[in-house]
Amino acid sequence: MSVVRLLFLLVVLALPVGANATPSGFGINTILAYDAPLEPGEYVWDTEGVPPGRVKIVVDLAAERLYVYRSGVEIGRTMILYGADHKPTPTGTFTILEKDIDHRSNLYNDAPMPYMLRLTWGGVAIHGTDVDPVYATHGCVGVPDDFGALLYREARLGDQVYITRRWRPDLYAARN
Repeated sequence: MSVVRLLFLLVVLALPVGANATPSGFGINTILAYDAPLEPGEYVWDTEGVPPGRVKIVVDLAAERLYVYRSGVEIGRTMILYGADHKPTPTGTFTILEKDIDHRSNLYNDAPMPYMLRLTWGGVAIHGTDVDPVYATHGCVGVPDDFGALLYREARLGDQVYITRRWRPDLYAARN
């Protein structure tokens, strides 16, 4: 474990966690060290030294970010697109139900949805797209295509996805 990760681990473990901060099983041990705010289409991804394990994904609609954890360690973070006001992205805990590397929407004019991770049978998924703040989705979570490819390879059927607003502001407020 790098010195930076060890320091973050010590800081994170010392921070209080509110009772409503996370659902059961979504605890984290450390976060990625990244010094600059993310811009649309940017992401960070680092699995070096992180033990194998199941992936847990957190989508923070208020921060417009998606966080990926493996074995309690953050391995990825990116800006997202989310549902427009007339078709909002639902909040709650979801399970990855299906994966399709080159999915096309059967609801929205055959729109490409590469690296699709289905969250509901009603059409909500995480998928690759052009992450530009002028766009919105029809309830899905859009991530940059390159990030989507990394996430697609890492995630498995049955992995958990938590969609919320204000995920761990005590940790991420200055690091988004």
